[in-house]
Amino acid sequence: MRDKRKLKLKKFYFHPITMFIVLTIATVLLSGILSLFQMQATYNTVNANTNDLEPTLVAVESLLNFDGMKYIISNASKNFISFAPLVMLLISLIGISIAEATGFVDAFAKRYVSKLNKFQLTFIVILLGTISTLINEIGYAILIPLSAMIYLLNSRNPLLGIITAFCGVSFGYGVSVFVGSLETWLIPYTTSASHLIDTNAHIALTSNLFIIIASTIILSIIGTLIIEKFVAPKMGRYREKEEIGKTEELSLIDVEEIEQQKIAEEKSEKRGLRFALIAGILVILIFIYMVIPSLPYSGLLLDMTEKTYLKQLFGDNSYFQDGFTYMICLFFLVMGIAYALGSKSIKNDKEIIEKATTSFNKVGSIIILIFVVSQFIAVFRKTNIGTVITAWLANSLNYLEFSGLPLILLVLLLIAISNLFLTAPLAKWMIFSPVVVPVLMQSNVSPQFAQFILRAGDSMTNGITPLLGSFALYIGYLNIYNLDKSKPIGIKKAIRYVMPYFLIISATWILIVVGWYLIGLPIGPGVTPTI
Repeated sequence: MRDKRKLKLKKFYFHPITMFIVLTIATVLLSGILSLFQMQATYNTVNANTNDLEPTLVAVESLLNFDGMKYIISNASKNFISFAPLVMLLISLIGISIAEATGFVDAFAKRYVSKLNKFQLTFIVILLGTISTLINEIGYAILIPLSAMIYLLNSRNPLLGIITAFCGVSFGYGVSVFVGSLETWLIPYTTSASHLIDTNAHIALTSNLFIIIASTIILSIIGTLIIEKFVAPKMGRYREKEEIGKTEELSLIDVEEIEQQKIAEEKSEKRGLRFALIAGILVILIFIYMVIPSLPYSGLLLDMTEKTYLKQLFGDNSYFQDGFTYMICLFFLVMGIAYALGSKSIKNDKEIIEKATTSFNKVGSIIILIFVVSQFIAVFRKTNIGTVITAWLANSLNYLEFSGLPLILLVLLLIAISNLFLTAPLAKWMIFSPVVVPVLMQSNVSPQFAQFILRAGDSMTNGITPLLGSFALYIGYLNIYNLDKSKPIGIKKAIRYVMPYFLIISATWILIVVGWYLIGLPIGPGVTPTI
């Protein structure tokens, strides 16, 4: 009887790959049901030439039929290959693995990172994560593996490093210390929507500059306290299992000889780090020269067909934006090789390649996971379920009589909810802006502040939706460093890790929006929350 009772109480753990397969099947079944009930919505877009609203009807598309199955099968390869997190991860890992193989990462962590206390290290990771959103979602692919590595080398739980990096990028998405790619995407829609009320309205690229800088600092400070006070204590210590059969050999060793070896190693490390620093600075200077226009052979990474510099840098056809992942790869690769030359830690190119390839052995499960996730996200998007829900939420503003601060809070909440189903900021703003911007302008709220409300709502729920593409990297790396392989970390547990961060940062976002509106501080040069 006792054995039977224990058997019943035994908990079964699904692997996240299995869970995403189940979610994909559930989405297909749900699309069939919702399509049967003709679930649909109409949203308006603004014609930039005529300033007229043009209705667009969107309905849930069933994939539970012949055409749906044909789409799923025929587009599987395309969905996988075009999945941005996969490309960014593999390219960035080439550089990071070279840097790790040569000993550069280890030496850098020992020399510099080890001198930081836990609060300083966490703050830097979150700040870098927030700033990284200046250029798409590159922060996930670089910071998640690097943070896990550095936390482990710094005798901290690598799972905590993964969570910290993920939270920094996700819950601070769209704010930085400078305007970036998000501005070039959102401003055309904000401008068109504002012209419904005021045809002379102008939305500058720097219209959110002051408030995003302040938000970056505030979120990094609050985020650091959340991680260290609420998340870290629950993670516990990280101890890798000892190798079976490992024995300790005792022998008489010359103390002086050990000391001499230590001095020689430190000297080699210092020389290697000096070489790496010089190489890194040279690479950065070359990259900077590539984004300076009107100099001899400069502007290589700029789209010179655009008129403004920011669009040359972050426009749709920007070489800088498209090639940034590769630039980061080269940065780590060059620094790693420079360290190897200076410290003589690697004998030849064959040894570097051999050691670097071992880093890729860890990511095999992530590649399988990314394949499954890419299919799930593509299937969900094809069904239009997220678009229909977002349109419903946006249209609800036309029937609710709110103004001032209650209206701002309502808009913020609706955008945060819609982000659970439609994670792309541009797709959301295309639907929300023709409703939100005019309604807020009629309540004396500036269109520039309306655009910032989108950023806040988008960031609030980014880290708790499996429909976020880079969620696959987060949950994949959690399982790489999960010591108990019999209990894989699933979607529920991965989200539970970030729940304290989500709750407190959401409250922080609300306070930033409300406080800035009530005080009336400038959100950018010559721009305030009110008209």
